[in-house]
Amino acid sequence: MTTAPKARSGVDIVNLASQYRADFPILEQKAPDGRPLVYLDHAATSQKPRQVLAALQQYYNCDNANVHRGAHQLSARATESFERARSITAEFIGASSSREIVFTRNASEAINLVARTWGDANLRKGDEVLLTVMEHHSNLVPWQLLAQRTGCVLRHVGITESGELDLADFRAKLSERTRLVSLVHISNALGCCNPLGEVIPLAHKVGALVLVDACQSLAHQPIDTVALDADFLVGSSHKLCGPTGMGFLWGREALLEAMPPFLGGGEMIQDVFLDSSSWAVLPHKFEAGTPAIGEAVGMGAAIRYLQAIGLDAIQAWEAQLTRYLFERLHAIDGVKILGPTPEQQPERGALATFLVDGVHANDIAELIDASGICIRSGHHCCQPLHRHYGVTASARASLSFTSTFEEIDRFSDELASTVAFLREHS
Repeated sequence: MTTAPKARSGVDIVNLASQYRADFPILEQKAPDGRPLVYLDHAATSQKPRQVLAALQQYYNCDNANVHRGAHQLSARATESFERARSITAEFIGASSSREIVFTRNASEAINLVARTWGDANLRKGDEVLLTVMEHHSNLVPWQLLAQRTGCVLRHVGITESGELDLADFRAKLSERTRLVSLVHISNALGCCNPLGEVIPLAHKVGALVLVDACQSLAHQPIDTVALDADFLVGSSHKLCGPTGMGFLWGREALLEAMPPFLGGGEMIQDVFLDSSSWAVLPHKFEAGTPAIGEAVGMGAAIRYLQAIGLDAIQAWEAQLTRYLFERLHAIDGVKILGPTPEQQPERGALATFLVDGVHANDIAELIDASGICIRSGHHCCQPLHRHYGVTASARASLSFTSTFEEIDRFSDELASTVAFLREHS
């Protein structure tokens, strides 16, 4: 009997796709030629297992009611399920308390919340916010709006030739004027895993806070906010095998306590008078109006599902798939992959963003879609990064624990023949 290979962490590399792929009904679809659908766009949105769909159906079939406001049994059950999802989320990221978890519509709203509350209250003309050129638009635009309101200055850290964060540039641009560093953990375009263990202590040393966009890492590797020592972290349910329209902000409790409310309305208040109001305790101070109750319940179910599989096991399986994906892409003439290779950065994300000489990314994606293979094309909400490379668009194949070597083979073979066809007819 052969011994299963081990990941860098010492975890056995288990073929998770063979165990869990059947949980995802959407992956049972067939391509026009009768072969199975190949979904390689997990970085854009993850698919949902039956367990999450069942949790949503259970809530709407049996427990549908508003939370925190009713004395009847449906409201009590809905409130219990909703707050259980908050506790599950807190446990998932190692938060000190569920009071540190604020539910939002998505990670974009979570970043906007910090910019509109902490940013408006604390930043003034001449203060600096340090970002990177690899950021998703959701981690650029809110700070641009903040700069317009407050006069704070935005600075941007560059990347190395291998497509990783330029730590020398980070150190050079970090100063006593830096009040906040906001950066992605894993880039949705480059796939690089940023060295938070070095970035965060350096930022704290000059008195800056750190916000981490963890959308591309939470479903793929373990995250511990205590060990990470960041100040804010954002995540999105639909990247976690959960429903859309749901995300969260984690923040240190003392920071959240000091921040003013984000939106006004029901639920976020303690007392309301005609001319003034007082605010509810954390985290409800930031959750105005009826929340996305079913979506929160679904996200809780999705997190429990991922925890049952094990994030270490997921990371090990996806790392093996990523290495194979890079091998197959490197064998195709004219393909250039952005970001570090798995050899350069073993902890990188499970995706490959690539350019093909003389071929537009959108043409590639449209043609291979006809064969039932779903990949991403465009700027991936990273226009400044694409301008850095002098291109307007790229193609991206992104994996999950449900992905297989056979899917990578189908994609690579179809890509090679598509590129040859487009070159022949250009």
